[in-house]
Amino acid sequence: MTPEPETQTTEESEARHAQKMAKKKAARDKIMATKSGEKGLIIVHTGAGKGKSSSAFGMIVRCVAHGLPCAVVQFIKGAWDTGERRLLTGHFGDLCQFHAMGEGFTWETQDRARDIAAARAGWEKAKELILDESLRMVVLDEINIALRYDYLDITEVVEFLTTRKPEMTHVVLTGRNAKDELIEIADLVTEMTLVKHPFRSGIKAQAGVEF
Repeated sequence: MTPEPETQTTEESEARHAQKMAKKKAARDKIMATKSGEKGLIIVHTGAGKGKSSSAFGMIVRCVAHGLPCAVVQFIKGAWDTGERRLLTGHFGDLCQFHAMGEGFTWETQDRARDIAAARAGWEKAKELILDESLRMVVLDEINIALRYDYLDITEVVEFLTTRKPEMTHVVLTGRNAKDELIEIADLVTEMTLVKHPFRSGIKAQAGVEF
């Protein structure tokens, strides 16, 4: 007869788990010991899923919490009264500059020349802020939309970020359909994947969730 397998006691199970986690920690510590450098990152949040701007604003809140000066340029949602805008301008204006340059999505304005002018004004402000070395992070919210519709020249944007961005300044660029050229130069790229969205079920954008 095959002997019955021994039942593992709670103490033995906990000991095995502790041993396994200790090995993971040792491996992780070994990896972390090789990571000592710091640099200003080019960060891209793209994809069809929700959360691109929300994630960028979360990073801005982190900067504020650490007392690090930062700035936001909104390329598309400038006309929106968003919660992020209220919070940052109302309570943290000394640490975070907020510039709402856009006039709405392109299908709302229906005026290409006006959209291009707004995008150019946003980009000029963005360059000014990025060159200000007192700012630790600059978020370019929905700039990928302006680039997608060729309101801005991707070559100019890439050239500026790769040759003129100060060494320790983080720049975060959000929006769907990030250009390949931008993804190529980025240090960190996250693609938000759409799995399910309430809009498809007839639910409109709601305060606290979308804005």
